[in-house]
Order: sequence, then C-alpha cells, then structure tokens
Amino acid sequence: MYSSDTTKYLIHLHLEAEGVVEKPDVVGAIFGQTEGLLGEDLDLRDLQRTGRVGRIDVQIGSKKGETKGEIYIASSLDRAETAILAASLESIDRVGPCVARVAVESIEDIRVSKRRRIVERAKEILVGSFEEGSIDSDVLIDEVRENMRMEKIGTIGEDKVPAGPNVPDSDAIIVVEGRADVLNLLRFGIKNAVAVEGTRVSRTIVDLCEKKTATAFLDGDRGGDLILRELLQVAEIDFVAYSPRGKSVEDLSRKEIIKALRNKIPVEYVKEELEQAEPEPGSEQKPGKSAEIVEGAGDALQGDHVSRRKGQPRRESDQSRRQPPTLGDHLREVRGKKIARFLARDFSVLREARAEEVEAALGELDGEAAGLVLDGDVNQRLLDRLSVKGFEYVAARNFRGIIKRPISIRLLKIA
Repeated sequence: MYSSDTTKYLIHLHLEAEGVVEKPDVVGAIFGQTEGLLGEDLDLRDLQRTGRVGRIDVQIGSKKGETKGEIYIASSLDRAETAILAASLESIDRVGPCVARVAVESIEDIRVSKRRRIVERAKEILVGSFEEGSIDSDVLIDEVRENMRMEKIGTIGEDKVPAGPNVPDSDAIIVVEGRADVLNLLRFGIKNAVAVEGTRVSRTIVDLCEKKTATAFLDGDRGGDLILRELLQVAEIDFVAYSPRGKSVEDLSRKEIIKALRNKIPVEYVKEELEQAEPEPGSEQKPGKSAEIVEGAGDALQGDHVSRRKGQPRRESDQSRRQPPTLGDHLREVRGKKIARFLARDFSVLREARAEEVEAALGELDGEAAGLVLDGDVNQRLLDRLSVKGFEYVAARNFRGIIKRPISIRLLKIA
C-alpha cells in the first residue's frame, strides 16, 4: 500500500456515495477534482510521479444503492503539506454521476507506529531472548561437583554394566534399569548403584546379588515391573524400592530417591504380590533374612546405602534409630490383629478401625489417604472404592475375587 522506506504519514479517508460506484470512479474523482486546486507544487499527479505521494488505495463496497468505504494515501511530505493535501480531498463532492462525501478520519504517523512495534518487540526480546547473565556461586559449585561425580561412573564385569565407583567395595548395592539412573543417583552422592541395561539380566548382576545385599530400584511403569519379575527369578534380591507410579529413577529428585530407598520393602512381600513371579527351583531363603525394613536414608545421603551383610543379625542400635515409621513397621504391627490402618503419604496413621468395619471407616475418612494396611481380605468392591479415592497401595492378607485390577494401585500381600 505504501513504501515503508520513504513514507512518513498515512492519510485515512472515509467515503460515502449516493449510488453505486467503483474504484476507478473514485480514483478519477480524486485526481480530477484536486487538479490545479493547490498549485503546481502540491499537484497530486506530480507528487505521485516524484514519489512524494504513494499509490491511492481504495477499499469500498456497495449495499442498497449506496457505496461506502475507506481511502488510504501514503505521504512523504512534511506535516503541513500533508495536512493541506488531506484537507483538499474533503472538497470532493461527486464520484462519477453520484453525490459523494469525503472526510478525513485520521493521519497516522508511520514512524510512531514503527516505534510502537519496536518497543513491543524489544519487550519480548528482553524477556525471552537474553541468556541469564547473573552468576550464582552455588550453581557453579553444584555444576562442578556434578561433573566430578559423572566422571566417576564406570563399568564392571565381563558384561561391562554401568556402575557407581563404590559397587566393588560396598556391602550393599542398588540395582537400577539403565546408565541414566546410575548417573542420577551419583548426582545425589549415592555411589553403589549398578544398571541392568536391558531386559536380560547379565551374569555380573546375578553374581553381585549373591555376594551383597541387593535392593531393586526400578522405574514405576510396566517396563520396571517386568524387569523386577525377571530379577526375582534369576537373582537374589533382598529388598525392593518403588519409584512413584509413572516416574523413572532418572527423573526423581533427591527427596524422592531418599524416601523411596528408606521405605523399601522386603522381597518376601513383593514375591507374593507378583502373580507371575515364580521362585527359582531349589532356591532357599537366605540366612538372617528379616521382614524388617532397613533404615538407610542417612547412608544413602553419604552415597553408600550400607546395609547389614547377608546372614549378619541386625543390631539394636539400628532398631532404635528408626524414625519415622515406615510401611514395613505398619505391616508387622497390623499382622494378626484383625485391624485396618489408613495411612498418609508420610506413613502416619490417619485412621484405625477393625478389619470388618473397613468399608464404613473408608466412608468416614478425613484427610487424603495414600494407602491401606488391612489384616483381612480385600474384594473387588473395596478395591474399586479405594481406586476411586486415589489410593496408591493396598496391603492385605488376601485378595479374593479380583477380576479387574486397577493399574494405579500397588497390591501387597501380608505374609
């Protein structure tokens, strides 16, 4: 419509004609009725020929015998000359055979519009396009420390499985799915993790599990469940730590990792939960195996996650340090007492009731419960109600008549 490199102003005109006219009629009326009106210096044809006035843009439409529309004329004249030119266009009183009226609506300063767009764009660039320039000493230190930890990851065994630097010398190991999981644990100082690297468990992993206390710490998805089933069949796993459902170990925060490891579950419970997991022929229970949960949060922070050696009895000091209560504590306390406990996410007790009154207690429950520990049977009806209320796990003596198992709830069987 106009040349952006030379235009200073854009004249906006409104046209009304008492009849049907077309664009050539309007352009002809503009040139014809302004010719010689302002003298040679402001003659519209000469101004267009020298480029001081741009093309005349006419946008009109006819309806019910009348024509209305807008006229736009670009000008590179100065303010006074542009104002005179705009005023002269209001002298047009006919377009073709029709009576017409032309009025100046506004004169737009193109440079102001450009400046406005420049300011808006500059704001966008300032907010989104500059790289963060501030220096945070803590961030720099963390990056250097993380890089040092990442460099320590290595491989062990003939299978070259990824492992943390403390795996060969530690009494306990954490078995994860892949190299990225080992790296994430290293970020938070846990250096005794070893990766399965695939669905087939290597001989190196099997040998390590025979010699050391092994905790399986896998992703909270279908793939993690399948790898766990295979580990239980071919390797001597002692404990299982669960990631939050739908999350991978490589994506967990420090708090989530420590919480999962602290609340790991003895493998005896998990084996009864997994319906398709079958024990290895001729396998025996390891000596000294206990149904208690090892409290390892402090050790995990130091990177070793040290547990007792296989066959070594637990010391009383370990028992006295158990704070706060864990899922394993509730499993032991509920067993044989015909009671039900509704637990919060931090494993505190929200409500306790008799086992036969569990459904009534569920309806009266105050607070957001994460799990149920029941010394009794769970049927399909109760399981469906727990699923609707958003429970994450259920531990019970038996699960009877379960036809449809919700994927959002983890089922644990009390031994």
